[in-house]
Amino acid sequence: MIDSISEQLEREMACEALLSCFYSHTELDKECYQQIASSSEPVTVDDVAEKISCGRSTVYRSIQRLLRTGLIEEEQINYDDGGYYHQYSVTDPKEAASEMYRTLSNWYVKMNQLISEFDEICYKTE
Repeated sequence: MIDSISEQLEREMACEALLSCFYSHTELDKECYQQIASSSEPVTVDDVAEKISCGRSTVYRSIQRLLRTGLIEEEQINYDDGGYYHQYSVTDPKEAASEMYRTLSNWYVKMNQLISEFDEICYKTE
């Protein structure tokens, strides 16, 4: 169930809750992010899957969602004899925060526009 904006504003919110609030990330997404963020070195999908005891393909989908929102970065590592694998690390927190500010600003502009339209349509004075 999705909370209303009023309900979200009344709740105490931890940093991890921003992932859900801004990007609709799941609990698994947050777990994957925490594993990647807590590692001192880049990690693979297999590393994360092992740490959280979850299937590789499920973790891969979660990591793809984190990549799309810019919270983590991907680096391709090539084997000398061909082939490759990917490693993941968190995006610089300042970049992630800047992206959240942009998202919030865009959302604010859109909501302001929708509220104005609502006001014009529903409360026209003739």
